[in-house]
Amino acid sequence: MDIEAGDTLVEKIKPFAKGTLRPEVLAGIGGFGALVELPKRYREPVLVAGTDGVGTKLKLAFALGRHDTIGIDLVAMSVNDILVQGAEPLFFLDYYVCERLDVAVASKVIEGIAAGCKQAGCALIGGETAEHPDAFVPGEYDLAGFAVGVVEKSRAIDGRAIVAGDALIGLASSGPHSNGFSLIRKILDSSRADLRQPIAGITGVRTLGEVLLEPTRIYVKPVLALLAEIEVKGMAHITGGGLTENTHRMFPHDLAARIDQTSWPRPPIFDWLQRTGNVVTDEMHRVFNCGIGMILVVSPTQVEAALERLAAAGESAYRIGSVERHPGAPATVVA
Repeated sequence: MDIEAGDTLVEKIKPFAKGTLRPEVLAGIGGFGALVELPKRYREPVLVAGTDGVGTKLKLAFALGRHDTIGIDLVAMSVNDILVQGAEPLFFLDYYVCERLDVAVASKVIEGIAAGCKQAGCALIGGETAEHPDAFVPGEYDLAGFAVGVVEKSRAIDGRAIVAGDALIGLASSGPHSNGFSLIRKILDSSRADLRQPIAGITGVRTLGEVLLEPTRIYVKPVLALLAEIEVKGMAHITGGGLTENTHRMFPHDLAARIDQTSWPRPPIFDWLQRTGNVVTDEMHRVFNCGIGMILVVSPTQVEAALERLAAAGESAYRIGSVERHPGAPATVVA
């Protein structure tokens, strides 16, 4: 590790991290470990942890020289995962590894991580930066991170209350988020599409690369506000595996999700990917979120109230289906 470059990076990122701190943080960046106490308002606090990376979406960031938003994706993947248990994210740590440290690039990445933490209301309390000479393509890096949150034991969401007849509410995604990029890259390679150019009728004035790099939406604040007012019986973060492999992960046995694919406006980028890559519809639903990044389960009597509150919080939300009986293991049907 270039010690001087590492020290320079630490000094550059301290202001980013400081802007994310919560009152519970007793000691953050700079030590061997960080100290965080639990919020005192919790009577029976349960910790919820999640970890993830960004995957091959990084390849597009490298190709375009854009490193300012990929950190938001990193935070989003973990905080959205722990949110589905009803957890409030407390803190986040990252791991940045490269062939040789470029302070300017790493600073942009970590600035994005701090921006994601602000969106989620959690503190960036530390991380690790490493150089692995001869182990990476020069100029490239990899990212991983994890989040820890807390939920009141009596309010933890585990899906056990879900019953047939409950409604599914979908929260709009900002695009592919951070999943399906192995397929996206194959489509880009085979079509020889130019990432630096707009596509008529698909991307508007933005380039294809800008649309594909749009960071993962962080749902933490609007969903936590909703949980304070409405009973949400289950949630699913639509990540790798798309709609058909994620929605029912919160379900008890003998239940299935039935999703109406016409119930929300599918972002045009998915139409372009399907058409350009000649991808069958079932595969689209298995790989991509297709415009829905988070699914909530509520009682039918709570649907309108939930939709109103989510809209007031700035979310585009839709009633996209229902829960039905299904003998055996949980499943999802998109029709």
